[in-house]
Amino acid sequence: MNKAMKIAIVDDEKDMRQSISQWLALSGFETEAYASAEDALSALTSDFPGIVVSDVKMPGMDGMQFLKKLRGVDSALPVIMITGHGDVPMAVEAMRVGAFDFLEKPFNPDRMTELAKKACNVRRLTLDNRALRKELSDGTSLMKKLVGSSDAMERLKEDILDLGQADGHVLIEGETGTGKTLVAHALHAVGARSARKFVLISCSALDEDSLNRRLFGPAAEGEPIPAMEEARGGTLVLEDIEALTHAQQSRLLTAINEQGTPAETRLVAICNLQEQDKTCESVLRPDLYYRISAMRIVVPPLRQRGEDILTLFTHLSEQFAEEYGCEAPQVSAQEAAQLLQAPWPGNVRQLINVAERAVLQNRRGSGSIASLLMTDGDDDDGNRPAMTTEGKPLKEFVEAFERMLIDNTMRRHKGSIVAVMEELCLPRRTLNEKMAKYQLQRSDYI
Repeated sequence: MNKAMKIAIVDDEKDMRQSISQWLALSGFETEAYASAEDALSALTSDFPGIVVSDVKMPGMDGMQFLKKLRGVDSALPVIMITGHGDVPMAVEAMRVGAFDFLEKPFNPDRMTELAKKACNVRRLTLDNRALRKELSDGTSLMKKLVGSSDAMERLKEDILDLGQADGHVLIEGETGTGKTLVAHALHAVGARSARKFVLISCSALDEDSLNRRLFGPAAEGEPIPAMEEARGGTLVLEDIEALTHAQQSRLLTAINEQGTPAETRLVAICNLQEQDKTCESVLRPDLYYRISAMRIVVPPLRQRGEDILTLFTHLSEQFAEEYGCEAPQVSAQEAAQLLQAPWPGNVRQLINVAERAVLQNRRGSGSIASLLMTDGDDDDGNRPAMTTEGKPLKEFVEAFERMLIDNTMRRHKGSIVAVMEELCLPRRTLNEKMAKYQLQRSDYI
């Protein structure tokens, strides 16, 4: 862990620089030494992958001035101050300004290593959080699957980042097909336990005896160790927690309570009862429910995500078109309106099915998206889901279609502004204004 983090050592005394650098290098850190605050400032940036250790008393820019300058570069960059006995009041003031901690000369080298490790852990978490926030906005890596920029999705992403940084148990609720398991993965990825074990158990997939052994043990020969033990220090995700019997709920509550605070293992419970008459609160023991629901995330249904529906459809149909070696279907204004109006009882899972079938239809040169919407999700009696136009003004349909049309055209022409202008018959200024309005960047298509 330490080798991945750097420590910038700033001290005007050469012997002190070398002494600190050698000790921290032996402790597994990568060090960079600077003879002045000015030299260090010219090299340190907001994405510096490490921390700073600085003397307080230095000629020119002293440690306090240096700290204030660093706060302007990156307010979250941990700075450990080194002070002589007479400079303790200044070091205390530095702590008030934002220093991570301070050491008084002569200091214990082991104490230096201990502080450096703590500061590096804090820095790592900050940088990971920033990277994950960037992934959320850029749509890369795991977070690429959280497609969409609607208010509902932006709130969900912020909830994931906020609760991911906390350490309490979490309850995830939402309709079937909304992506609750993906949210659980994301919660683990953005938190301090991301490097630890992630264990996922489906409570509805095992019979009572098998689930008891899988959760609590003792494990039979050839079976994995109990999940509560396997996930120790990491995250345990229980899908369909409502499937637990009363006795299993009691054992789970006991196991949670025995961990103390903070919890040794973080529990993320996924409940699938929101779209039914029953609720998670009504089927779980009250003491267990309130124990796991202090932090709660409700994943929004697809019908509440506005133009995300068209963004997702385009994204999915392009993926399937590449998989099947054909062209993705071009969505007309009428079809875009139909996609936006559909009730989507199966949510994203249903949209995935519709996108794949639309690509297959397009390959054959027959069929329509409307026909897929009317047949997808038929129940056992052959009843078809009704279309709905409630709560969606014409302006929303027009803007969503316009954004999708520009997005698709930019993708097809690989970011060529001239080609897009010609195809859509738009002057450059109008195209630029609309791309800015819909937050479309040419660089994303090149």
